[in-house]
Amino acid sequence: MRNRLKIISLDVDNISFSQGLDRVIDLAAQKKSSYVCFGNVHMTIEAYKRNSFFEKINAADFLFADGKPIASACNLLYHKKQERICGPDFTPAVLKKANEKKLSVFIYGSTQDVIMACKEKIAKEFPNIHFAGAISPPFRTLTDEELNSDIEKINRSGAQLVFVALGCPKQEEWVANNSSKINGVLLAVGAAIPFFAGFEKRAPKWMQNLALEWFYRLMQQPRRLFGRYMYTNSYFLFLLSKEWIKNIVKPNVNNTN
Repeated sequence: MRNRLKIISLDVDNISFSQGLDRVIDLAAQKKSSYVCFGNVHMTIEAYKRNSFFEKINAADFLFADGKPIASACNLLYHKKQERICGPDFTPAVLKKANEKKLSVFIYGSTQDVIMACKEKIAKEFPNIHFAGAISPPFRTLTDEELNSDIEKINRSGAQLVFVALGCPKQEEWVANNSSKINGVLLAVGAAIPFFAGFEKRAPKWMQNLALEWFYRLMQQPRRLFGRYMYTNSYFLFLLSKEWIKNIVKPNVNNTN
């Protein structure tokens, strides 16, 4: 039975990194149609504002605590320890497990250059993995015919793990909408793919531990990310504060009855 913790708008799995890894690999070995999402602050606000996204994200077979703020909120609100299970850490770890099990993988999204770099790195570091294929779809909305063709190609490849890198919230909506049509595990990993390929650099470990990875990315792409981070981070702190106060007041109210 799954243990989930509600963090504002996300039902996050209260699970260890190693347990999450093993369960995803089990699903992949069975070629079970399923999808995995990695919850962060941006996703929390998207799910809070849009009910359709809220339903899709929380219907995931696994919703991991990607961001340090999400993992910390589990302790703040429920006094339960939660490891951070983020896409950039989970991707190489799941590839290592896939190598041990001789599974097949597919990449959907990102650019051709990133895909080629990933393919070369996988061949070098994980020789037992079968690289089943990749698709770098156009940025625009696909026609039904194009989408069905992509799904058919993924299924024909025999891929058991499909890494989807389309950016949030597009990739989460894609995996939720198409999971039932694909015989494998879809992982909405986003930036984990260019990180793995070496096209983008992650924040130093000390910044990750202090929940400042967002600030590092902001410094790299200030024009693109400033508005998003300022809005989502502030809104998240406001909503989290409300939940925390509610949790404090609730026991006191019960004690007066």
